[in-house]
This record gives sequence, structure tokens and C-alpha cells, in this order.
Amino acid sequence: MTAPNAMLEALTDLIGASNVISESKDIAPYAEEWRRLYSKQPSLVLTPTSVEAVQKVMAWANENSVSVIPQGGNTGLVGGQVPLDGGEVILSVKKLKAVRDVDPASNVMIVEAGATVLEAQEIAQKQNRLFPLSLGSEGTCQIGGILSTNAGGTAVLAYGNSRDLCLGVEAVLADGRLYNGLSKLRKDNTGYDLKDLLVGAEGTLGIITAASLKLFPRPTTFETALLNIKDPQAGVEVLEMVRRKSGNKVTSFELLPTLGIDLQLKHGLAARDPRASDSPWHVLIEFSLFDGEEPGALLVMLEALFEAELISDASVCSSLADRKMMWLMREHFAECQTREAEGIKHDISVPVKDIPELVKRCDLVAEKVIPGIRSFAFGHMGDGNIHYDFLAPLNMPKGNLRAHAAALHEAMYEIVDDLGGSISAEHGIGQMKAALLQQKKDPVALEMMYAIKQALDPKGILNPGKVLVRRN
Repeated sequence: MTAPNAMLEALTDLIGASNVISESKDIAPYAEEWRRLYSKQPSLVLTPTSVEAVQKVMAWANENSVSVIPQGGNTGLVGGQVPLDGGEVILSVKKLKAVRDVDPASNVMIVEAGATVLEAQEIAQKQNRLFPLSLGSEGTCQIGGILSTNAGGTAVLAYGNSRDLCLGVEAVLADGRLYNGLSKLRKDNTGYDLKDLLVGAEGTLGIITAASLKLFPRPTTFETALLNIKDPQAGVEVLEMVRRKSGNKVTSFELLPTLGIDLQLKHGLAARDPRASDSPWHVLIEFSLFDGEEPGALLVMLEALFEAELISDASVCSSLADRKMMWLMREHFAECQTREAEGIKHDISVPVKDIPELVKRCDLVAEKVIPGIRSFAFGHMGDGNIHYDFLAPLNMPKGNLRAHAAALHEAMYEIVDDLGGSISAEHGIGQMKAALLQQKKDPVALEMMYAIKQALDPKGILNPGKVLVRRN
């Protein structure tokens, strides 16, 4: 390992003093992740301004066996973007923001990794196109990060996750070589899809520096409503009926417990109650309509749902302001938990049909592990991804909940396994779930992953200990 002073001098010579951060107070925002679960400090933070500069850094790091952590907007929730050991170098792609190409005829744009998701949406909008990825951190999270973690969001039901929205990537490999896989092609049967090695790899196989992203026709209007349902089983039945009768008009379908809305009102996160009436569960549903389609499709659908007795009430948005309020309410489901109490969180997925069984069994086992615990299961019902969180019991002293976390995780993941689900639906593995992955992943799949890591990063300098536990 190169001594810190020598490292500072070498990297300053390579990419310039203005792109090397060495003071602790300036490093802190890059080293602290959102949940504040990891606190190791890097030696330096690098902010290169070009792909060539990233190549120089990686060539030097490979030669000197210096570990590098790629970082986007630092919005990750599993510690993949911050140090595991301390002393690593963080490489932020935030200054790589160029828009290299926008091709409306091909429905593709090529942007660099430091562009935020919101900026990508705005680039598409200027061409009357849609970049459909949407998530709460879209103003901060960056294209390189969302591809590296294969982020999902609220529109996966209709458009797929980040992997599905990407046609190709450019990436700097561990030794500084540049993989140029940027493509506008929807069909290219010329061997292995190397893009799919890098997307979802969390920076362990290469640093994504640019991407070709799919664009779609832009909806002319949205129809949005908050539905009252009695339980998650009713939600599954509503989804099945809506998809059968409306096809691909339904672009979002979010399962929400009423507790989340109650807590937003309690903590001042909601200006008013969006619910039509009381109900234990709700579904936030949205239709996207395009040129030539008559408005009112959602209202017709709601009539059918009332007749089938699948919903008991509905609050329908009548303006863009109403729609904005509804989606802001959905975004605040994480923040209201933070303001209320300590919590234990899970990002899991199961087949959609099994969500009711998941909720039933997980709530029962959680109550056995921690009597009085408050269940807070919500999320992307349309694609099977549930953010299965729990809040501390009302009478539990602060700081006591964490002692029960391991037992609750073990019980929850056993149920997820039994239902054929995944321990990580959209947040990734990072350092938080690396050991768990060793237990849950198919052994042959793990050996294949280690073989790929060894082939592309033989010195193990790219984000070591993330996704795959290091082997001696």
C-alpha cells in the first residue's frame, strides 16, 4: 500500500489538485452514508473531470495495489459506496456529466455517469421523450450509481429496472483499460452481454463512466388515485384485474399501510390527509395515457373494482397538484419512520402472488421475536418488491431494538427463501449483505461470480469486500 503522503502527491500529479480532496472535513460528506451505519474514513476522495483521468487513476491504483471505491450520488442503502476497512480511495464520478448524444428517432440517449436521474429525465423531456426511472432520491442519485446497483423505483411494473433501461455502458476496468460498450442497438447477438456484468456489480468489476439509456414516448397525461383495500390479498386481486382489463396503461402500483400516512400527519410531513376514508391498507395506482387515448380510463377501472368489491373507497387526483401531493406522500414513507422511532429494514422480493403470505408470516414471526413491534411493509407491489420495515414498540427504550435485529433478519430471510424470493430486490448487497449472500446464493453461482471477479480484477482493488466476501 502506498503511503498516504506519496499517494496524495502521485494522484495530485495525475489529475490535478482541484480534483483531490484530502482534508477530513471535506472528505466527510463522501464517507457518511444516508443511514449512518458505516463510518470508516477513506484516505482521499478523487473527483476526476474526464474518463481519461479515471483511467489514469485506475492504472496507478492497479500498479500500486490501492483499493478504489467508485461512488455516485452517495444515496446507497447497503454501504456499497463507502469504505469497508478505512484507508481506501473514493472515486466520485460527479464531474462526469456530459450529454454525449440524444437520438429521438432511436429512442436512446448517451449520458455520462455523473448526471443525476432527474437531469436524465429533463434531457428526455426536452425531446418529448420519457426516461421512466423514478425514485425518491432522483435529484441526487447518479446514472453510474443507479446502474451499478441496478436500482428499481416506482415504474418497474411498466418499464423495468435500471438494467432494462440500459442498452450499453462505457467503463474503466481495474487496470485502467476502457471498455467501450456504448450502443444504440436493440439487437446485437455478438457474444456475451458484457454490459450485464457491469450493471448491478456495484463497482466491483469496473467503473461505469457513461451509458446508453432507453427513451420512451412521453405520456400526455397521468391518472392517479389512492385506493382503499382491506388487505394485501385484495391488492393482488386488484392488480390482476387492472392489468387484465387495462393492459400497459397501469405504470405504478404501490402498496401502502395506513400507518405510514398516520405518521406523516403526526410529524408534519403531509399538509392534509390524502385518504378518502379510513382503511388498513391502500394502493397508490397510476395510469399513463398517450396521444389519441381518451381520458377517464382510471375512473372506468375504478367502477369495475367497486362492482367486484375489491376496493371500498378511492381518492382520485383531480389536478397536477393533487398528483404531486400523492407522490410526495409516497416518497415520505422512509422519512416518517426516521422521525417516529428506531427501525429495522428489509428490501426483499417474492412472486407477486405470494405477497399476502409474506406479510402474514413475517408479521407473525416479528411479533414473536419482538412483542409489540410495529409492522411497516410497503412498496412496489406491482413487481413483488416490498420494503419490509419495522418500528420499535411504543414502550421500548431507545437503543434496545438493535439487539433483536439479527434474530428478526434470520426469521424474515427464512420466510423469503421459502417463498422463492430474494434477500435484495433493488438496494443491492454492498457490505451490509455480503456475508448473507454467501449463505443464500447458489454455490455454483457464487463460484462463477468469484471467477468473473478474479478475471477482471485479479488484485481485488475495485470496491473490495462489497458483494463478495474477500477470500484469503
